[in-house]
Amino acid sequence: MTKRKEFDQGLEKLHQLIIDMGNFVENALAESIESLKASDMARANTVIKNDVTLNQMEEKITELGSRLIVTQQPVAKDLRRILSAFKIASDLERMGDLAVDVAKVVIRIDGQELIKPLIDLPRMAEIVQTMTYESIQSFIQENVDLAYKMAKDDDQVDALYGQITRELYSLMMENPRNITQCSLLSLVGRYLERFGDHATNIGESVVYLVTGSRPDLNV
Repeated sequence: MTKRKEFDQGLEKLHQLIIDMGNFVENALAESIESLKASDMARANTVIKNDVTLNQMEEKITELGSRLIVTQQPVAKDLRRILSAFKIASDLERMGDLAVDVAKVVIRIDGQELIKPLIDLPRMAEIVQTMTYESIQSFIQENVDLAYKMAKDDDQVDALYGQITRELYSLMMENPRNITQCSLLSLVGRYLERFGDHATNIGESVVYLVTGSRPDLNV
């Protein structure tokens, strides 16, 4: 096997691990939001328990990428592919942690009836799930246009977060008994907003991969 073929096979494995992490994160977020909507603590606990799997995926990416650097000594764009994979894996691992944080809110709410139907939070989650998928696709395809789309999508997430925060604040002002649950739901909004930021970070890594310079898409 030629050195180039061996390197290309290693990159293919690296890409597949990134895809697997992205799929895992999307599912973890979906499950945590569904557990919130249904006050399903068993489902939330499963999200928390499964987080170790995501950590193991990140470790595999670090090990494989490091081995490729040592054995293949890549330069220029080949090196950027591996460095970008490291950064993307780190962002995905943090996104998984945020899905766990949402699940922990479900545990803290402890089966209480929600003070209002959840509409905007699931909408936020839907947008950031799409951002996660598209950010991974932008990496695999090296699609800069798709990477820059993250910034526009993140603006929608930020707008929804602001709207949710204002509504929850109003509910707290109307009835102090709402304060605890409103505060917890506000945390969910914050976690989703951060989730979107990490997806945008992945877009930045893709632009770095393709162009060699990293923009700031979170402005």
